[in-house]
Amino acid sequence: RLMPELPKFDDEDLKSYGDEEEELALSPPAALMSILASQELLLENILECIPVGEFAVIQPLSDEFCLVLGYLLTWKLTLAFFKAASSQLRVLYSQYLRRTKSLNKLLYHLFRLMPENPVFSGPASEVPNKDTKTFFTEELRLDVK
Repeated sequence: RLMPELPKFDDEDLKSYGDEEEELALSPPAALMSILASQELLLENILECIPVGEFAVIQPLSDEFCLVLGYLLTWKLTLAFFKAASSQLRVLYSQYLRRTKSLNKLLYHLFRLMPENPVFSGPASEVPNKDTKTFFTEELRLDVK
């Protein structure tokens, strides 16, 4: 609930960024970026031996699973923050992500985490004659219980 409210504070300071000649960048919330940086290091250690194009098998409820889930949820917060920001702020934030290579790391991690066949294993997928349901065609519920 809080993430969409945060860009408003940077919007007020946006006028002071327009006078410099160098390429400008503005960090999303520092606490979020520090958590993301530490999670990137942990994920790189987990996925270092897996090349892009092959996928890692992460066992549910393992330590690795919790780290990956935390990393993806941190990105979900970051994207909610971006969505609420004005277009001028998005440019500054994206420059920051480009400099830190965080977006590149996200893509590398996603391509190593994505299963080869993302078949949805729900009750509806047991019917043999229906179209195969995948994680891309079905809405996934992430309710914490």
